[in-house]
Amino acid sequence: MPNQTFYNLTEEKREKVLEVSIDEFSQNMYNTASITKIAERCGIAKGSMYQYFQDKKDLYKYILDQIGVKKFSYFTEIIGAGTDIRFIDTIRMLYKKGLEFAIDHPKLASIGSNFIKEDGALKDEILKDNVDKSNIFFIRLIEQAKDRGEIHPEIDSTMGAFIIYHFNNALIDSLLSSINYDDIFSHQDIYFKKVDDLLFILENGFISSGHRN
Repeated sequence: MPNQTFYNLTEEKREKVLEVSIDEFSQNMYNTASITKIAERCGIAKGSMYQYFQDKKDLYKYILDQIGVKKFSYFTEIIGAGTDIRFIDTIRMLYKKGLEFAIDHPKLASIGSNFIKEDGALKDEILKDNVDKSNIFFIRLIEQAKDRGEIHPEIDSTMGAFIIYHFNNALIDSLLSSINYDDIFSHQDIYFKKVDDLLFILENGFISSGHRN
């Protein structure tokens, strides 16, 4: 996270650093993104960037965190109505809101797309942080659904949250195997077909009701 010197900047300067950094990471993968270019476009010395952030990884993780905060704001309406909407319908609405977020914020979506393509320890580190946050969110939704009688009370909520998180990763892998990320916005029918296929499995499982003990 940023050093205190970053927060000591005026709001205008903080926004400038963030805006330029978003531009840089939206156009480049992590390894090719340049702190030097960011500093030059901000009109500051490169050394100043290292007064604001420990290193490029620190800046990158901060940007991803800010993206997460902004994206989460798209979900607040759904969360507030969580007790009135079926669990599966809630999950589908989350995917819809996620697509709306990507359309409204193409540069942030581009950073997310680049992150999906990343490989190595940094990605694993960031994903671990996201798993923890995701689990808390989905555990809450699962517990609400249990209270409504939608989900079997013996389902382990933590395991359920873990499965949903990795179902989402499977959806992304499946989607990107058949369509380029940038084409998703013009082929939303393909996107939602994948979502509905995933949610059907999540709701009904693999075993036919006629073959269950």
